Amino acid sequence: MTRYFGLIDGKAGAYGVVFPDLPGCTAMGKTMDEALTNAADALRDWAEVMEDDGRKVSRPRSLEVLRRDPEVKVALKGGAGLATVPLVRETGRPAKANLSIDSGVLSALDEEAKRRNLTRSAFIELLARETLTNVA
Repeated sequence: MTRYFGLIDGKAGAYGVVFPDLPGCTAMGKTMDEALTNAADALRDWAEVMEDDGRKVSRPRSLEVLRRDPEVKVALKGGAGLATVPLVRETGRPAKANLSIDSGVLSALDEEAKRRNLTRSAFIELLARETLTNVA
C-alpha cells in the first residue's frame, strides 16, 4: 500500500491537510483525527480523478527528501506536522478470501454485522477500510 506524507496544520475546530507531492489534494476537519480521515478519502478521490483524466499519480517522496523541500521546511517551522496517509484504492470488484478467525471472535463479528444489517463480508470490509484509513 502506498502512503503519502500530508502536512497538517490549524487550530481547534479547523484543521487542514495538504499533500506536498500532490498539488491540489487537500482535506479539512474539525479535529486532527477527522482531518486525517478526510485526507485518506481525499487522497483516494484525487488519485481516481487524476487517472480518469489520463494523468499519472506521482510516487511519494521519502521523508528525508521531503524534509529538504523549502516549502515543507517553512510549513514545519510554522507549526505544521507530518502524517502518513494511506492510498486505499477501491476497484468495485469483489474478491473471494478465505480467512481463519477465532470462533468466538467470528460469533461476535456475526452478531454485530446482523445488528447493523450488514453481511459478514460487508462488515469485515467496513472494519478493514476503517482500520486502513485510520492514520491517527
